[in-house]
Amino acid sequence: METQRVWSEKLRSFLFNSKFVGFLFVLLLVGLNILVLSKISYVFHPIEVLFKTVALPLLLTTVVYYLLNPIIDYLEKRNVKRIYSILALYLLIAGIITLAVTAVIPLVRQQIASLASNFPHYFEQFRLQIEEWLGSDFFEGIQETLNFDPAQLTANISERASSILNNTWSSVGGIVGTITEVVLSIVTVPFILFYLLKDRKKLTPFALGFVPTKLRDRFLTVMLEMNHQISSYIRGQIIVSFCIGCLLYIGYLIIGLDYSLTLAIVAACTSIVPYLGPAIAITPALIVALVTSPIMLVKMIVVWTVVQLVEGKFISPQIMGKTLNIHPITIIFVILTAGNLFGVLGVILAVPGYAVLKIVATHLFRWFKARSGLYESETANR
Repeated sequence: METQRVWSEKLRSFLFNSKFVGFLFVLLLVGLNILVLSKISYVFHPIEVLFKTVALPLLLTTVVYYLLNPIIDYLEKRNVKRIYSILALYLLIAGIITLAVTAVIPLVRQQIASLASNFPHYFEQFRLQIEEWLGSDFFEGIQETLNFDPAQLTANISERASSILNNTWSSVGGIVGTITEVVLSIVTVPFILFYLLKDRKKLTPFALGFVPTKLRDRFLTVMLEMNHQISSYIRGQIIVSFCIGCLLYIGYLIIGLDYSLTLAIVAACTSIVPYLGPAIAITPALIVALVTSPIMLVKMIVVWTVVQLVEGKFISPQIMGKTLNIHPITIIFVILTAGNLFGVLGVILAVPGYAVLKIVATHLFRWFKARSGLYESETANR
């Protein structure tokens, strides 16, 4: 009887005094709230439309803001008013855009048009070259060993390419609508950016005004860490991508590769995505080089290898450093997951988004660890 009373008291103490049970109860309430909100999701449809409308302009503005704000801050320290610095930068950017439109874009457009018209021929030559290699005695032995049918592989690739082409043509209307949305977003960027740069110092006090007084210090710490991570990543990744594009363009010019400027621009744009971007960018360069000649293919691979070594050993360590402190395997998994969930935009935002979530999760865990008492040592409780 005494044993039953003791166990009853222990059970009552565990259920009503245990912090772990309280934590489980909070999780249950959060789950119930999520369930209820999912049943009335139509209420949030206007908010979803608003978010989709302003997301792209705010995203583009944020990228440009983190690129220009350090320059504005530097000039302000030199006793130049922010409004004058902003106007001077706007005039400089307008001049650069005008120069690009008049000098660079016509050349790029010509190369893109030529590459687009010749790409089916290049792809066919590439396919024939692969079939010729697969038909050699060496590869025939491998095919017999692995039970590999190159004809079936070629048929599957052609079928997949035809399916992608048909889907592309069927979604021309969606593409036109997306282009229109992007153009409108780009037009609104200078106006949003102007006020964001001008009133930068007012943003932090404004945001802190909505936070309870006791949480403001912790909230400010989280915001500063997030700002540092995002700004360092955006500036570093764009500078690294620009350097890769310039180095590849110089290398392609030296070896005489066709469409060198277009291929370098493609490589620079795709290099914004870590690890996976360079693998995507090398594909069109490989096809063009292989169709040109086997010697050109070897030269292109040498140029690409040298550029990747320079970027990995010298450029990225100096510019990016240990900014994100995220393991490469984690980055690859995050990019693949975000790509499957959100498409191209998810691939671009995967790494900085993960860095922000990591900061928030780390501070929440520290807060829970300090408040729950579940991680205190047994000697401290005695």
